[in-house]
Amino acid sequence: MGNITIATLFLIAATAVVIFFKPSKITNYPSQGNAIIMFGDSLTVGIGASEGNSLPELLSKKINQPIINMGMRGETSRDGLMRVKTDTDEHPRVVLVLFGGNDYLQEVPSGETFKNIDAIVTKIQQSGAVVVLLGIQGGILSDPYESEFKKIAKNRGALYVKNVLDGIIGNEDLMFDEVHPNDKGYALIAKKILPVLKKGL
Repeated sequence: MGNITIATLFLIAATAVVIFFKPSKITNYPSQGNAIIMFGDSLTVGIGASEGNSLPELLSKKINQPIINMGMRGETSRDGLMRVKTDTDEHPRVVLVLFGGNDYLQEVPSGETFKNIDAIVTKIQQSGAVVVLLGIQGGILSDPYESEFKKIAKNRGALYVKNVLDGIIGNEDLMFDEVHPNDKGYALIAKKILPVLKKGL
């Protein structure tokens, strides 16, 4: 009786561990696409970085694969949604999505921002690519954007990196101007993104 009880408890515990550590399904993984793309605003472009030190270039060096830079300075999520079809023409394997900063600066209602970002993620996934969603803080004293980014990532099966500017924005040693990092800042962002990106490759 004692042996049966111990064996039963072990089985229950083992099952619980498996359930607890079971990873969430990543939509389109493994992807059959080819290109790796970074799609976003001026943080994707690399404003504030010296030549060769934009986020796509830094990450490309780390994974030893080319990453196409499809950033556009000043874009909001609405702008990104209007041109999202552009990146699907590249038969993407993984697309890193980085929008929201300009929405916050331009005081776009958060409901509109995240409706757009959700649509961007969905359209990219329809191309067969894995999406890596990159978060941005949507406030100074609090971050109302965080729960919305997480919700999209969970609902759509996207990989997610929380607030890429955390610990960087406001630090003069890491910033080129008030909103764009310098080389040191971009290097720290790349370090945050890298392990999550690798999960989608």
